[in-house]
Amino acid sequence: MSEVVAQISSAIDGLTREFNIIAHNLANVSTVGYKRRSNAFSKSLVAQGAVSKAETGGTVDLYSTFDMSQGSLTETGRPLDFALLGEGFFVIETPEGPLYTRNGMFRLEQNGQIVDTAGRIVAGESGPITIPANAGLSQISISSDGSISAAGVPVGKFRLVDFKDNASELVASGLNCFYASSGTAPEPAENLIVKQGFQENSNVQMVEELVDMIMVSRLYEANMKFLAVGKDNSKSLMSVAMG
Repeated sequence: MSEVVAQISSAIDGLTREFNIIAHNLANVSTVGYKRRSNAFSKSLVAQGAVSKAETGGTVDLYSTFDMSQGSLTETGRPLDFALLGEGFFVIETPEGPLYTRNGMFRLEQNGQIVDTAGRIVAGESGPITIPANAGLSQISISSDGSISAAGVPVGKFRLVDFKDNASELVASGLNCFYASSGTAPEPAENLIVKQGFQENSNVQMVEELVDMIMVSRLYEANMKFLAVGKDNSKSLMSVAMG
């Protein structure tokens, strides 16, 4: 009986984790460039025709990963809003190393360098990209490959990278950025289009997340009932044993 209780407790822990993941996705439904995290735990339980790991006698998938699918684009008309169309990331320079993001909401630092909303340098292929002081925001233009001009003069090109099949190895680092785990190296992005004056929306689908949340909640309640019954049965057995 103790083994069954332990298995049900494990299922409850997995469902709690998935519920928190779904809640986090829903909280970021309006976050620019956000990539939802997916978890197959509850779907594994349902696919096995059971409401708990204890009933299956097998294992279920506790691994979660990021869904890197393309989000829809919204036109903002803002010269320093950039959206990516295709697979790849902008590179953000930090003292701890490069970070990778799909959030292209940038601004100019006092020295004219393009930075992200946290004031961190947006990497160019040849270093930071600096807009001359005599060039206004309306004079900043970018080509689809990430090349930037100010008042008609080339000033740099975004460093755009891709991780191809290793994108699932990226680790969230906060502020809608990722860092590459040890041994995961980026490559120059191919067929990636940069669109100026656009933002990439979150790829969270609210209805789908709500449906998943309802399913997880029901599975959680069912497992809690199994757990309560198991504990009651254990108490009854103990009462009989004690006379």
